[in-house]
Amino acid sequence: MSNNEKNNSAVELQNRTFLDQRDDNILIVTRGHPFERDPFFEMIDSTAYPWSHIEHPAVQEYIISESIKNYKALVFYDMPGINLETAPPKAEFIDPSQEFKEGFLNLLKKGIGCVFIHHAIAGWPNWEEYGNIIGGRFLYQEDFIKGIKKPDSGYRHDVKYKVIKDGKHPITDGIEDFEITDELYLAEFFEDDINPILRSNYKFTDKNFYSAARALEGEMYSNRDWSHQEGSDIVGWTKKYENSSIAYLQFGDGPSSYKNENFRKLIKQSINWVIKETG
Repeated sequence: MSNNEKNNSAVELQNRTFLDQRDDNILIVTRGHPFERDPFFEMIDSTAYPWSHIEHPAVQEYIISESIKNYKALVFYDMPGINLETAPPKAEFIDPSQEFKEGFLNLLKKGIGCVFIHHAIAGWPNWEEYGNIIGGRFLYQEDFIKGIKKPDSGYRHDVKYKVIKDGKHPITDGIEDFEITDELYLAEFFEDDINPILRSNYKFTDKNFYSAARALEGEMYSNRDWSHQEGSDIVGWTKKYENSSIAYLQFGDGPSSYKNENFRKLIKQSINWVIKETG
């Protein structure tokens, strides 16, 4: 991030500090993956929650500061820990500082609701515990998951699929099964540690996805010489981590999904739920 970008991030947060006194204020965390800002924040506005916004790397200090107590929930639409500008030929993976890791874990022990959206599951690839916080990991390269070697994950843009509710949950209350066009992941989801609330009717097999490692090498939309076990069809879940309630929604690749009224309702109700359950 350039100095100008750091300043813009700080100014945006500073301009919204008047909201910090609101009991229902939420903090939106971004950067690490490109996105269309105006349509995204218009979607966040639709939740009717007052919000502040901060980007990496400034958030890494702010999130463990005393100011974080002013927020009822954190919404992550970020992808920290990887520099895509160095790929190809190879992406640069960045470790979070020990201070940030310890501070963030301590925050979760104290209890704060967290909603992770879409590519947030691909954040901090060198920090294994981060996947345990969210409930899954997207792998850019072959790696070990809970002691078992796994291939790099898969992605597929612009998939039109049906979203199916899995049981009853406050996050999905009032929502019927619906269609959406969005990006899907063939990744590692920790099914023993999550409570599924939404599933997809898409087939999560390697022939339907492209290799993340190939993409970083400059070979986009390729599954050449790549194989992956059949993946989970879960696209939304909840879980607990320490004293914090966590929700993950896989939707959110771009403006078409931002406009989806069901997705908007899911975000609002996810925020509602993590605040209520953590409080």
